[in-house]
Amino acid sequence: MTGEVCEGYGKEKLLALDLAMSKVDRANYVYNKASAYEDLPQPIGHGATISAPHMHAHTVENLLPLLCPGARVLDIGSGSGYLVADGAGTVVGIEHVPELVDWSVQNLARDGLGAALAGGRIRMVAGDGRKGYPDAGPYDVIHVGAAAPTMPAELVEQLACPGRMFIPVGTVAQQIVQVDKDADGNVTQQELFDVMYVPLTDRKPQA
Repeated sequence: MTGEVCEGYGKEKLLALDLAMSKVDRANYVYNKASAYEDLPQPIGHGATISAPHMHAHTVENLLPLLCPGARVLDIGSGSGYLVADGAGTVVGIEHVPELVDWSVQNLARDGLGAALAGGRIRMVAGDGRKGYPDAGPYDVIHVGAAAPTMPAELVEQLACPGRMFIPVGTVAQQIVQVDKDADGNVTQQELFDVMYVPLTDRKPQA
């Protein structure tokens, strides 16, 4: 189901956020289990990181209004698979490092999501996230886990009507930008706060 805003979101906001964040054990998605719950980003190899828990909370809170049952979700730069596990509906995780894709599948299975992988509700793909994944779109929600130098038109195009994208944009100075597409296809952008992410790139600079 695309193009829907969840009913009752405002009243249930805090409960929904708490439920979304508590159902996934971060320790299944990091190498250093001893520091799994520290509020810091952690390296996961191949020049990639898993964001700090507070950034995941910002992400989920921002996207919750469109994370309805049956939503289509695209997670770009899916890394260890953590936010894929948080997603509702049908989730595609795309990551350009095949080794991370393989590891994320293992992580998700370890976290009890083997049936979702086998049944196709969760799909992990090796590919260039800068181009999105149009085959499974349009998407109610797109999350981008690395900084694009400018707003990627291909990703905006893959948003449903309505749909929302949460994306870091910039090079030296970066901001999280909330991109909303309304029911008529009109697009608005809002800068939310400053961040520092690894760049959204191909594998060669990260090898």
